[in-house]
Amino acid sequence: MEHLDQEIETFLKTREQEGRLRKLHPFSSRKRGTIYFQGKEYIDFSSNDYLGLAGHPLLVEEAQKALQEFGVGSAASRLLSGDFEIHHHLEENTAKFKNKESCLVFNSGYQANLGILSALYTKNDVIFSDRLNHASIVDGILLSGARFYRFRHNDLNHLEILLKKERNKFKKALLVTETIFSMDGDRPDLKALVVLKEKYHCQLMVDEAHATGIYGKNGSGLVEEEGLSENIDLIMGTFGKALGGFGAYLAASKKTVTYLINTARSFIYSTALPPAIIAANLASLEIVKKEPEQRKKLLASAQYFRQLLKNKGFIVPGSSQIIPVIIGENQKTVQLAQALQKKGYWVLPIRPPTVPQGEARLRFSLTCNHQDDTLRRLTDDICQIRI
Repeated sequence: MEHLDQEIETFLKTREQEGRLRKLHPFSSRKRGTIYFQGKEYIDFSSNDYLGLAGHPLLVEEAQKALQEFGVGSAASRLLSGDFEIHHHLEENTAKFKNKESCLVFNSGYQANLGILSALYTKNDVIFSDRLNHASIVDGILLSGARFYRFRHNDLNHLEILLKKERNKFKKALLVTETIFSMDGDRPDLKALVVLKEKYHCQLMVDEAHATGIYGKNGSGLVEEEGLSENIDLIMGTFGKALGGFGAYLAASKKTVTYLINTARSFIYSTALPPAIIAANLASLEIVKKEPEQRKKLLASAQYFRQLLKNKGFIVPGSSQIIPVIIGENQKTVQLAQALQKKGYWVLPIRPPTVPQGEARLRFSLTCNHQDDTLRRLTDDICQIRI
């Protein structure tokens, strides 16, 4: 035990010296794009509540109704007595929303990716994953025991080289990518991935966490926008970002969903999401389909802000509501974030190992609450800070 304590102490000291010790920041409240921390108001640029639905009156109303009917918790896993009709309503509606045959709800995006990948693939299989895929995808692959190859970010030429060399050595093969990458805000060539999937007899899985609610005619995501629902085998996404609720889902064939109910450990051994959360998620699906103006406004604001920054000479990759500003040096990035916080903007530095070495950045996560005058003022403030 003493040895363990020494290891922990050394780790903490090293992280603190390097300026990489993570700390929690308990906020007192969040309202309409602002947060309150230690008595001060900040404009929030770190939220994934892209459409401002987390506080939407209809979501609150539906959650309150479910609270009165079911109480606070679901009290059991869904394979015991925690399975309510409302869970199935959400799965049916989400399957239609994603244009797939069936759907399974998980308690979080992390649990979804862990459960899906570790249940569907084994040591006899191979998985080809974009190098910048989320940690939950990487952890799910590692837990599966499948052979694991990472292709360079959005580099499908590199992916095909790996497929030519390795695909035939394994029973099943999976290609997995995000549709909007959480740190770069960019997107893959989904149609080209479908071509590779079919050419090399693979399955294709996409993580739509940051695209759901933002893209497509009905807000279903990039898969819907590009008309590829029938071509992509596994469509995973979350309710906790643009949809304003909580939890995650996999939309797939009925056979796949039935198999996961019986094999996905993160589903089987978790207490079911509370009905109040499920009710809010149901409401958010309807709002997203009926109110496309919000997502159009969000993407217009993102394009406007990105262009403002580019005009000032900043390196700003991507094309979505996630706007990374590449600074490069870790210390400079931290100092810039601290200076912006002093001016009332809640923006955090993103550093290795979350992003590659030399690509430390400020990550601005835009929501519908950010107005153009705020974005202009923010751009001016960034330019005036001397680090």
